[in-house]
Amino acid sequence: MRAQFVLSETWIGLRRNLTMTIAVITTVAISLTLFGAGLLVNQQVSEMRSYWDERITLTVYMCTDISPTQTCQENGAATDEDRESLEATLNGLNEVASFDYLTAAEAWQDFQDRLGTSNEALANAAQEGDIPDNYRVQLTDPSHYDTVRNAVEGAPGVDTVSDDQRVLEQFFGLLDGLRAAALVLAGVQLAAAALLIGNTIRLSAYSRRRETGIMRLVGASNFYIQLPFLLEGAVAGLIGGLIASGFIVATRYTLLTQIEDWFQFDVALGAGSLMYVIGVSVILGVLLCTITSFLTLRRYLKI
Repeated sequence: MRAQFVLSETWIGLRRNLTMTIAVITTVAISLTLFGAGLLVNQQVSEMRSYWDERITLTVYMCTDISPTQTCQENGAATDEDRESLEATLNGLNEVASFDYLTAAEAWQDFQDRLGTSNEALANAAQEGDIPDNYRVQLTDPSHYDTVRNAVEGAPGVDTVSDDQRVLEQFFGLLDGLRAAALVLAGVQLAAAALLIGNTIRLSAYSRRRETGIMRLVGASNFYIQLPFLLEGAVAGLIGGLIASGFIVATRYTLLTQIEDWFQFDVALGAGSLMYVIGVSVILGVLLCTITSFLTLRRYLKI
């Protein structure tokens, strides 16, 4: 009987303040969508960083007869002795996990294989010999780039040294910015949702002040009087969280899938990561609304 009374009072409160309830649900849904999107981007960036940390290489390009740098023009193309000296240097560095040597023909073919399907015009524009022979150096840790670069840069026969990681840092910086913006907006929206929830609960308590007064007189406990109002907030948070879940799933299969297609590598977030983000968002919505309702009632219902 008590449970039925509490549920009926909860339903009456939601229906009586329908406009405010809808506003709360909408605000919670928007804020949790932004929060969930921020979490998804954060997990995607972490997956991508882990993926590339295992594959990032430092590339040492050797001098050729057509190299434009002053060092190569003065000293000419790299000789076999230059290559042997460079290999000895790389073998002596603890920061180097492994390295492979690609001839000019192999480097050109690797370029064709990488871009032949995604950018055919660029692939066709490159001629064999345009890409010099080079060493692909795998590091034990990407943070050791500067150490290895300083060891090989300026060595006889070396033209330039490039690092794949620095090319990707701008992209990761963009994703980090999107994540930060989403989380900041989510925080603003959550604060607005908390204010709306507090105002809604306050109006609901005021409109039912006669009922709560009678309950006080008959000896009802504080928790029993507050429970319908707490459930109002929890239900609004739950509905907002469920709506946000749909938008989070849409974000996963639109924005993040597009990012994966751009870079053409398999670092897709699994169902477990998606369910984790949805679960955290729904729980946050329920807790936010319930705690805000409780704090509002403590100030408003002086029992």
